[in-house]
Amino acid sequence: MSLRRLSLAASLWLGLAAAAQAGQPVSLKAETADSDGVVTLGDLFDGAGSAAEVRVAAKPGLTVVLDAGAVQQLARRAGLDWANAEGVRRIIVRSGASGGSASVAPTGNVEVLTYARSLSTGEIVQPEDLIWAKAAMAPSDAPHDADQVVGLSARRPLRAGSAVSGRDVSAPQVIATGDIITLTYEAAGMVLSAKAKAMGRAAIGEGFAAQNLSSKRTIQAVATGPGQAAVGPAADQIQAAPATRYALR
Repeated sequence: MSLRRLSLAASLWLGLAAAAQAGQPVSLKAETADSDGVVTLGDLFDGAGSAAEVRVAAKPGLTVVLDAGAVQQLARRAGLDWANAEGVRRIIVRSGASGGSASVAPTGNVEVLTYARSLSTGEIVQPEDLIWAKAAMAPSDAPHDADQVVGLSARRPLRAGSAVSGRDVSAPQVIATGDIITLTYEAAGMVLSAKAKAMGRAAIGEGFAAQNLSSKRTIQAVATGPGQAAVGPAADQIQAAPATRYALR
């Protein structure tokens, strides 16, 4: 057999092997819903075929929020190929038309994000801590997307079932009063560092007072991470930049 024919045969074999390994292409349903309290691949995807009954998660409330990456991996193990070309990050599964948790009578006509469990002060909100439910009205600062809350810290105890409000959460504190931290000064290619005592609390990007342990001088710094802060031009640049939400996950 000529070299050219061997090359063509190898290419054909590799193509067939790849096709054999590829899963059944599926697409995410426009409306993902469940009617029996158990979310399956068939509830999420069109064309799930024999994998339709594979369980993905339980849905104890009116809705459940699923991580798209985890769903994609589970689908792949079940022989399905979801390309997720749209870059979906979260999948919200609501109650179906009948049966299961859909029989729970809504208390209002507005769908709001609520807490699936009670959270203590300082706890970081996770995707599974949030579900959509019906309420008589939504808070004026209610988030429109779970991603606006996930990764933030509870500012006070939060009760399961209550509607999520923007006032409930804030960026996680990375520096507490009394912490011994490292101050970094950076300018014109020069980097200096010193130890200091934090005189206040701060989240990433927030300013606070710090006392240099050597000189005892109190200066303004900007938190850059747990136990880390910037002073000088770098600190000014951070505070001048557009506000950014930092989520510790």
